[in-house]
Amino acid sequence: MNDIIHLLPDTIANQIAAGEVIQRPASVVKELVENAIDAEADSIKIYIKDAGRTLIQVIDNGKGMSETDARMAFERHATSKINSANDLFSLRTMGFRGEALASIAAVAQVELKTSQKGGETGTLIRISASQIEKQEATSAGKGSTFSVKNLFFNVPARRKFLKTNETEFRNILTELERIALVYPSIAFSLWHNDSEIIALPVSNLKQRIVNMLGKKLYQQLLPVNVNTSLVNISGFIGVPESSKKRGAFQYFFVNGRYMRHPYFSKAVAIAFEPFIPAGDTPNYFIYLTVDPSSIDVNIHPTKTEIKFENEQAIWQIIATAVKEAIAVPDLEFDREGAIDMPVYKKDERLNVPYPTIQIRSDYNPFRDSNTQSYRKAEWEKLYEKNDIETKPAEDFNPANENEINFQCKTENFFESLQYKGKYLIISIKSGFVFINQRRAHIRILFDEYMQRMKQKQGVSQGLLFPEIISFTHKEATVLPYLLEDLSFIGFDLADLGNNTYSINGIPSGLENINPVETLQDMIDGALDTGCEVKEEISEALALRLAKKAAISSNKILTKEESHDLTAKLFASSSPNYTPDGKFTTFIFTEADLDKKFK
Repeated sequence: MNDIIHLLPDTIANQIAAGEVIQRPASVVKELVENAIDAEADSIKIYIKDAGRTLIQVIDNGKGMSETDARMAFERHATSKINSANDLFSLRTMGFRGEALASIAAVAQVELKTSQKGGETGTLIRISASQIEKQEATSAGKGSTFSVKNLFFNVPARRKFLKTNETEFRNILTELERIALVYPSIAFSLWHNDSEIIALPVSNLKQRIVNMLGKKLYQQLLPVNVNTSLVNISGFIGVPESSKKRGAFQYFFVNGRYMRHPYFSKAVAIAFEPFIPAGDTPNYFIYLTVDPSSIDVNIHPTKTEIKFENEQAIWQIIATAVKEAIAVPDLEFDREGAIDMPVYKKDERLNVPYPTIQIRSDYNPFRDSNTQSYRKAEWEKLYEKNDIETKPAEDFNPANENEINFQCKTENFFESLQYKGKYLIISIKSGFVFINQRRAHIRILFDEYMQRMKQKQGVSQGLLFPEIISFTHKEATVLPYLLEDLSFIGFDLADLGNNTYSINGIPSGLENINPVETLQDMIDGALDTGCEVKEEISEALALRLAKKAAISSNKILTKEESHDLTAKLFASSSPNYTPDGKFTTFIFTEADLDKKFK
């Protein structure tokens, strides 16, 4: 029989290995920036074109490499960090496996210029699909410049499955956030298609968080600082009032490395639980420092999942540290804006009258005139006949939603059939239809907003005093693709520069909402959805706004409001469900009622 097992060529093996490490342009940015940090750079510049498809260039002022090291850096498993297996458990650097550059070079065209301090010349290397095309001496400043062009040019299947440029660039911003938040002592700048997106100077940690994620955080951060024999915890948590339903900033770092850890996240959530509304999530930036031998960072190719030796004990320490930070906030008083409080002096008397009460001496709760007649009137009203007449309607059938037909012949119909400000009850031929009025309103508003966007006819209500809203760099990347739909819905926004907008008008009928919170919630929802199709983004915006603007679940409606709500619901193309698939109606048939009395 013929042998069928054979060794793969190096080029194919490298492409397969690259599939684990280099998943998208953001993976390249992460690996190259981490290498620059390991090279002790204090200034890192990143240039991106077409969200990394065409070019990813990272320039640092680190130690640079010798000619031999520059060549060896592109070999698989070539590293300066590990000499034995035991070194895996004493790591304090970002990269260590020696796979990153080899993986990048396997799926792109790479150029490296590097020079060490004091060196007479530098080194230039060009590699395409793992094949060295050029290596020569060149003039170069101290540090390294990596240029990665045409990512996945030789793996068209991988390139085809990249997301839109907007999505891929947001992924790059996410990776840069996770790194920049750990190293405030390093200056970072990011350029995309020749436009500067981020410029982060050297700063302290709190200022780095604010520079990266928005000025509004400055007054919302409480310091966390606990040192124990197992772990040292530092960083900041958001004040409970800054918690949000979605889009909260939640970051864990260990030994200078970003990590995802649901178990530790639960510790923070439980610590915040008594202080924030149900369903809200808090902001936190928590940095753990532990003995490297007590963790394993090598359990996942991206090194974002980390195993701890003393997870339960650290869980308790995190929960306690967060509770203490909430209970004892670090208050900062602005003396210039301080309010003078009056000081009470013992000899002074305040001219304040004593409170008085009025008593109705003739009131008797048991007197017939006060109670008996009242009760009689209420019961008689309850048993009045012919209050409700409905036109015979077809049985309610979810498969034939538009066949519901009803007619109110008295003004008391809806008022008498509203239950606890939550449900409306309608009699049909086969029984009763119960309507969840909040969900029904969400359905109605969603349809209205979608219609506005399709017709491009937004109705805006101007604000007497415009509101100012600032967005993070990541949020700002999605705004250009939402501004048109926001305008059609009724938002009037003016770009003030530096990711800041003025809200000059809001959708008509939403005068009682908080414009900043509403708009922020809609942007967060669009980011969470991660839609690639324009129609899906529009639907996400409409649904967020509908939920924000819909009536509360304990709203007492007038007769006119009840009638209007029900009529508009059954005029919808999908009256039985909210846009996200929740029931708006429920049928209780006559047969169901008969069963209850058997």
